[in-house]
Amino acid sequence: MNRKTLSFITRATLCFFFVAALSACHHAEKHNHEEENEEQHEKHSPDEIILEPEQAKSAGVEIQTVVRSTFNDVIKVSGSIVAASCDETTIVAPVDGVVNHTRHISEGIAISQGSNLYRISSDKLQEGDYVQRTKINYLAAKREYDRAVPLVKDKIISEKEFNAIRSEYETAQLAYNAIDKNPSDNSVMVKSPITGYMKQCLVKDGDYVSVGTPLMIVTKNQHLYLRAEVPVRHYDVLSKITTAKFRTQYSNDVIDLKTLNGTLLSSGKSAVTSSSYIPITFQIDNKGSLVAGSYAEIFLVTGQRSDIVNVPTSSLTEEQGLYYVYLKTGDHTYRKQEVTLGATDGEFSEI
Repeated sequence: MNRKTLSFITRATLCFFFVAALSACHHAEKHNHEEENEEQHEKHSPDEIILEPEQAKSAGVEIQTVVRSTFNDVIKVSGSIVAASCDETTIVAPVDGVVNHTRHISEGIAISQGSNLYRISSDKLQEGDYVQRTKINYLAAKREYDRAVPLVKDKIISEKEFNAIRSEYETAQLAYNAIDKNPSDNSVMVKSPITGYMKQCLVKDGDYVSVGTPLMIVTKNQHLYLRAEVPVRHYDVLSKITTAKFRTQYSNDVIDLKTLNGTLLSSGKSAVTSSSYIPITFQIDNKGSLVAGSYAEIFLVTGQRSDIVNVPTSSLTEEQGLYYVYLKTGDHTYRKQEVTLGATDGEFSEI
């Protein structure tokens, strides 16, 4: 049974709306009562719908009274949901060498803090194995330091010379201790510093990397940014924007930022280079239903007006560019009525 959304407005500017199986219920009702109520049906106009209370109940009809109330002034723009920079960590190579993954990985997999991600080896490079070279330098510096300790006590070497030897030893020790060595060989292990999800793998098995080369991006995925692109013509009202509502490309639900602890982070003071749009960014909590990288239809709230008749946007029907609601004219009769729309905040539309 096809379901349509209907709404109704009385002469006193009250509005009733419901979700019902319009055409199916109408045809069924007409067929059931055609013979006994033929004269009564002839009195109804073509724009009237008859829906018995039993039919309305079985179809899940919901009726609500809508009165004049406050309504949000909005700017409707487009934008996107992006990952929050404060939630992302880029893992880099601690040494030069050839990369090998320690496990099968793909974007989106869970990663725990301290888990092994890569093994970097340099034993086949011209410079030699990095771990071995670091160990050799450390042991040589340690031997020199151990030799210098009694000498400085006996005044055989100067305090200045001893301090230089100790500095070289401590530097070599730091470099050696900083290497997370693989017990089975001389390769260096790269571990995740945080718990989260792999957003992007930046290298492949066999790639050569130098110190500081980005290997992987890991995200906690706890926070997201909602980034709106506002046309320059609305620059004079940017200071009035405090919150917003949005609808993603994969859902018809309108989400209020207040339900996601949304806060306004920044409002651009100039247009983006080679563009006539000003960026506005909100930070929101990710409660698991939002996908970073997806596009969104955004309704920026700039203020409120009072004494406005507004109905749920879902209660409107559209035919060839014209919009309609259905007025409740009796206990089980409803009449189709064309309306002129004002502003909309995604959830409600001004009549």
